[in-house]
Amino acid sequence: MSDTKKKILLIYPPSPVLNREDRCQQPTESLIVIPPLPPTDLMYLAAVSEQAGLEAKIADYSQGGNFEADLREFQPDFLLVNVATPTFKTDVEALTVAKEICPNIVTIAKGAAFLTLAQDVMYYVKDLDYIIYGEPEETLRELIIGVAPYRIQGLYYRDDIRVKFTGARPFIDNLDSLPFPARHLVDNNIYRRPDTGEVQAVIKVSRGCPFHCFFCLATPVSGSKVRKRSPQNIVEEIKECVEKYHIRNFLFWSDIFNIDKKWVMELCQLIIDSGLDIVWSANTRADTADEEMAEMMYKAGCRLVSIGVESGSQEMLDHIGKKITLDDVRVTVKIFKKYGIRIYNYFVIGLPWETEDTIEDTIDFAIELDSDFISFYTATPLPGTKFYNYAKENNLIDSDTSFKNAYFYPAVNTHHLTKDQVFALHKKALKRFYLRPSYILKMLLKIKSKTEFMNYFHAGMNLLKRK
Repeated sequence: MSDTKKKILLIYPPSPVLNREDRCQQPTESLIVIPPLPPTDLMYLAAVSEQAGLEAKIADYSQGGNFEADLREFQPDFLLVNVATPTFKTDVEALTVAKEICPNIVTIAKGAAFLTLAQDVMYYVKDLDYIIYGEPEETLRELIIGVAPYRIQGLYYRDDIRVKFTGARPFIDNLDSLPFPARHLVDNNIYRRPDTGEVQAVIKVSRGCPFHCFFCLATPVSGSKVRKRSPQNIVEEIKECVEKYHIRNFLFWSDIFNIDKKWVMELCQLIIDSGLDIVWSANTRADTADEEMAEMMYKAGCRLVSIGVESGSQEMLDHIGKKITLDDVRVTVKIFKKYGIRIYNYFVIGLPWETEDTIEDTIDFAIELDSDFISFYTATPLPGTKFYNYAKENNLIDSDTSFKNAYFYPAVNTHHLTKDQVFALHKKALKRFYLRPSYILKMLLKIKSKTEFMNYFHAGMNLLKRK
């Protein structure tokens, strides 16, 4: 009997730089201020694989590298591919390449699109052996240690020519049971803040969102129950990043960070007591923050919050089930500004009921809020969302629909505007917000280094190049 370890290669396939977290599949170059994020999902799966006794290798080929050479040199027994909707076709081609070079390799795919498309993909893509449906860690663990496929929940597989599905796996309730991400398998220096250029790690602090917004994948991907890691477990991971990898900048990734005030306050206090001296950002809803929380977050190192505002039209917010008001947003932005925390507001334009007037309302509202950063996403009905189902039922998806430029160029028309009209308003929104003299002066006064100045300069030049 051989003692040779089995090997697994976990990849982001060769493609343009894309943030492949299932909830947010964003092309970073098109969206100006969105930095490339480390493949934290693969790092979790690699850590699970190492616990199971395998040798793991992670490759983010959007950042470079030679996929074919790695296959020949590493000779993996398993290949796991993160498949994103915008690059779906080319991502799947990686499976064929792998089978040609390593004929006995077991190919596995994961990704949010499989919430909707798994049956068809499994039937037509013959070089794909397994699809992981839903939360992947436990499903992958059982698969690579040799549990029979029909006994593994959350798995699509082929039984001769028939596609079988073993049923959805319950979400992991105790996230503290997961190993810390395998950061030793990644060049962490690649992934940096877009403003200061400092290395930044992603800490996944919770999973799940109870709100199930019309356009969002958070609830389909992670469930409606918010499952939080213990503050102690989170601080231990932060400590590992600081002491082992010398990383002090963090994005606290969650579907909704501040839904539980007691948990937020405890986490912040533990960070303060640890003396780790870190800087971090997080997302927040517009109706769940208060002054006590904002003050504590700042003391613990929070220097930026992102807020999903989505629209400056209350009518549009009601349509998408956001369950916030414009005044909620105004109050929350005012609170975080008071405590010196920068604001990054997200907006979505081009939803089915959108008109030119509602988009103008959104642009005006963004300027009124005068946050530090904004993103105007064009609405994209990614498979798995309520939006996708609505678009299909109302014939908004047709043969011309493409997700290739997700969140940048619209995938579908609205009931009132063409894709080109929405895109023209998208460009107008960016320029009206970012090219205001008052905004430029405000940001120049906040710059603290030559590196930060150059990063802002390049972002500005990219904006000016847009026709």
